[in-house]
Amino acid sequence: MEHRQLGASGLKVPVLSFGAGTFGGRGPLFGAWGSTDAQEARRLVDICIEAGITMFDTADVYSDGASEEILGAAIKGRRDQVIVSTKTGLPTGDGPHDAGASRSRLIKACEDALRRLGTDYIDLFQLHAFDAGTPVEETVSTLDDLVRAGKVRYVGASNFSGWQAMKSLAVAEKHGHQRYVAHQVYYSLLGRDYEWELMPLGLDQGLGALAWSPLGWGRLTGKVRRGQPLPAGSRLHQTAEFGPPVEDAHLYRVVDALDEVAGETGRSVPQIAINWLLQRPGVSSVIIGARNEEQLRQNLGAVGWTLTAEQIGKLDAASSTTPPYPYFAYHRQEGFARLNPPVGGAVPLAGA
Repeated sequence: MEHRQLGASGLKVPVLSFGAGTFGGRGPLFGAWGSTDAQEARRLVDICIEAGITMFDTADVYSDGASEEILGAAIKGRRDQVIVSTKTGLPTGDGPHDAGASRSRLIKACEDALRRLGTDYIDLFQLHAFDAGTPVEETVSTLDDLVRAGKVRYVGASNFSGWQAMKSLAVAEKHGHQRYVAHQVYYSLLGRDYEWELMPLGLDQGLGALAWSPLGWGRLTGKVRRGQPLPAGSRLHQTAEFGPPVEDAHLYRVVDALDEVAGETGRSVPQIAINWLLQRPGVSSVIIGARNEEQLRQNLGAVGWTLTAEQIGKLDAASSTTPPYPYFAYHRQEGFARLNPPVGGAVPLAGA
């Protein structure tokens, strides 16, 4: 398994990591994702570690904490072999301190996560969302305190906009606090918005991308086809409204291109979609999920080979969309493009 630096940190992570959102199965959303119990989870973790996937991602909001508990049980006795990533910030209750990134919330959330995971440190502690109601100075100083206390080793963000990430990094640097080294983002052939602003920011500021939902919220499994009804067993029946939207025309255009590349390579649609992501600039790791051993082993086939430049170009063209303002000018108008040469298909860094 290939390893990459996580942003501007010394931490090396496998190019594939495992998302434990399927562990627990509590609630309408996570119940539809999966309901992996402790025994099944340990089997999946066994397979991951054997294959070189040693990074596991979860969150306090996943199945009301059950995901962290089950993951903790699954890695018991081999904590030193794995990298544990968890997130906090989204609401876990109705109380005034059950959401956000205030000092009191972050300290309690960290202690609760440590208890559920059965560990005394978290390798990567991420904010699940930006908290506009708490001063950034309070948030980053608290995260710094958690690192200095040895409870957290690295900090990161998830689902931040460009200005939110940049302000957080600037405040942390100004006061000598720990800077975010990772940004967990939605990125797939069906959703390339990450490329317009967040990719250039990550490359410039040392934020390693951890790509979640690489199969477009379950749409690139190879089972969704033009002119065919949604498969009966698809989780999209219950979860489509919660995930990133995509127009049918765009979906089928991408699926058609994936089918064509699948015919050329002998690889599956999910394997190709994940492999494409691994070629993108700034991606440190792609988070794969699996409800069972068969799905996990299928996803493991995404590494150990590489798409050709021609195949990548075919997928790029099929998945391309018009950038929003102000980015479209940098793609369409010569003067803007000359000032900002493209970086990996994305809007480039100013002055690069």
